[in-house]
Amino acid sequence: MSDSWPRRRLLAILRGASEPLDAQELARVTGQHVTTVRFHLDVLTRESLVRQFQQPPRGRGRPRIGYSAVQRSVGYQDLAQVLADQLGSDPRRRSDAAVSAGRAWGAKLDTIEEGIQNLEDAKDVTIAVSSELGFAPERDPGNDSDQQVMIRLTACPLRELARTHSEVVCGVHLGLMREVLDRNGGRDVVNVRLHPFVEPELCVARLEALESSLVPADSAAIPVPEPRIAAPTGSRVGPQLRGNDPKLGADPQLRNADTHVAQQPTQ
Repeated sequence: MSDSWPRRRLLAILRGASEPLDAQELARVTGQHVTTVRFHLDVLTRESLVRQFQQPPRGRGRPRIGYSAVQRSVGYQDLAQVLADQLGSDPRRRSDAAVSAGRAWGAKLDTIEEGIQNLEDAKDVTIAVSSELGFAPERDPGNDSDQQVMIRLTACPLRELARTHSEVVCGVHLGLMREVLDRNGGRDVVNVRLHPFVEPELCVARLEALESSLVPADSAAIPVPEPRIAAPTGSRVGPQLRGNDPKLGADPQLRNADTHVAQQPTQ
């Protein structure tokens, strides 16, 4: 399985899903033919990486077969919940601590030998790192410009915990991305922001070019509005979240707690 990018991507999507997905749904999300998806799902099932579940049919017809990823370790979600709770009750301090922890994690990763000189270089590094971590990243060319690049994160190994503790989970991931970009020369080239749950199953990493029109990187950051991300045709992700949903948790705008942040005016 390790040498198959399509199977790694399917597994990442299933790990981040809140319910079993069938082959038709996965085909729509990935853009692969449903027969190809079924082939990869059969391999993942034989390797005990996913489980099959019988689901009710849509309308008339046979029951559908849903697929869900097998948990990698027993109690991992509970352990992450306990660690998140230990960071205190103040969301801003929790976010600060999480970003610092993410930077420490990024410092321990194997160095990616990709010198960052421009926004395109930063995009390549961010996609490589988020792919390795199981985020199943996708470019969003419709929202790209000379000033910014949007990367859609279609999966997350800790998505359920992130729904209730986004300032912790997403803060760690944000700190890791910043550290990796800085280590590859991106400190004065690009700033990264993370927008959790712009849609129920979608987060977005926004890379912003640092230019003279922006304030210095060490000035205080202010929150920016979540970007409107157009979901691909046929995607099962729902509409952009507004306010709170008792099933999905809050729809927080992760505030940049690190000093390496560019300021952008609110709208």
